[in-house]
Order: sequence, then C-alpha cells, then structure tokens
Amino acid sequence: MQQQISVITLGIDDLARSKRFYSEGFGWAPVFENAEIAFYQMNGFVLGTWLRPELEKDMMQNSLMRPGAFSLAHNVGAREDVFAVMSALESAGGRVLRPADAPDHGGFRGYVADPDNNAWEIAWNPAWSIDARGLVTFGL
Repeated sequence: MQQQISVITLGIDDLARSKRFYSEGFGWAPVFENAEIAFYQMNGFVLGTWLRPELEKDMMQNSLMRPGAFSLAHNVGAREDVFAVMSALESAGGRVLRPADAPDHGGFRGYVADPDNNAWEIAWNPAWSIDARGLVTFGL
C-alpha cells in the first residue's frame, strides 16, 4: 500500500471562527467551502475543517467519541519563525498550549490550539529540510 495521507479532517464547532484562525493565522485560503466545511490544499494532501455534528453523522458516531492524543505540526525554516507563527495564530483566535522552547531531542517548538482545541506544533528542526514548495524531508 502506498505510504500517504490524502485528507485530514478536523471537527469544528464554528466555521467562521475556524476560517479566521486558518486564514489570518496561517495565511491559508480555502480551495472549497460551503456552510459546513472548508478545504485547504496542502502540500500533497487536503486539510478539511467540518462542523462537528456533520462529521460525527458521516462517521456514524456521537459526541461521546474521543480521538486519541495527537497534534498536527507546521514546520518552519528558521528558529525565530516559531515565535512569529505562534503569535499570528494566537492573534487569530488560537490559544498557546506550550510556549516555544528547545526540547531535549533538539530543535525548537511550541504548541497552539485552534479555536476547537486541535493542537498544532509549530516547529523548527535544523536537521530537516523544507524545499521551495514547502515539502519537509526527515533528516537526522
């Protein structure tokens, strides 16, 4: 089976609030949106933000379902960019979960929750490369 992710869909409670976070915080523009969902074209996959009741109905689940612990990550090209992105996300309605610092395993990172409590790690790793298209290559 091909090693890939096609779509990541986040359950949200307020589409306008979510779009503000992703548009003003990250600077992303939806490639499709309607009254329930917004899709953002990423590098090789699509990120969806879908009203939680509609997502739960599509999954045939109810609001008692809880996902496992996870975070999405947005890597940046320089250490100082971590602060800038986290600040933009906070200004757009995000909440800082962990201020930026240097973990024992290297690099520099902080965590911000979107308005629906989906965690985003904003990270810089000097061993990972990011090409002109924004594609990240794992490196040690």
